[in-house]
Amino acid sequence: MNRTNPMYVIIVGGGKVGYYLAKELVQEGHEVLIMEKDRKTAENLAEELGDIVMHADGCEIRSMTEAGMGRANVVVAVTGDDEDNLVICQMAKRQFGVQRTITRVNDPKNEALFRELGIDQTVSSTRIIFNLIEQQIETGQVIPLAALKKGEIEVVEADITPDSPVVGTRIGQLDLPPNTLIISVIRDDHAIIPHADTKLRAGDSVIAMIKSEREKELRAVFAGSAK
Repeated sequence: MNRTNPMYVIIVGGGKVGYYLAKELVQEGHEVLIMEKDRKTAENLAEELGDIVMHADGCEIRSMTEAGMGRANVVVAVTGDDEDNLVICQMAKRQFGVQRTITRVNDPKNEALFRELGIDQTVSSTRIIFNLIEQQIETGQVIPLAALKKGEIEVVEADITPDSPVVGTRIGQLDLPPNTLIISVIRDDHAIIPHADTKLRAGDSVIAMIKSEREKELRAVFAGSAK
């Protein structure tokens, strides 16, 4: 991103995705506002991020007006509710003339509908993971979903928290259980094809394939202790 052309970005939803996205945007010199309707979550975010956090319902016209949505360059809806995300983006475009809207889609079946209704960009972690499984893996073979079940192989998603022992560690340096295959790293809802020198960051989600009986061992690597 170009620091000489800062944008005003409103993020609706103060969960993990909203939190890390806001931090990255602020570091790049952009003006950011997080709207979070849960009071406790908003207060916890404000303790760390300061006045860029607003306790408000991003679906309400009054809250949108107070947030200055009319001058926003981008509105990003990343709540856990697809209906809320759709309403937020539609109101941003129709009521406030926001040029670019981006939404998280929790149910991939909603992606086509969202696009038909004018949402500029949709992001679905579920769809990303599905596509990765169906795409070519390192062996050059396509692994169908049915084969995973028959082979007692699990697709595991492990979140990298700020206190995880692997933050800052390269994938090639990880002490993984035998026959573990890291197939992707999800960072800010974007899929990264990992390499041995890919360095893990707080907020990443690691997608791996592993034998079912070794799932706990794998999670222990990222969490520091077995769950």
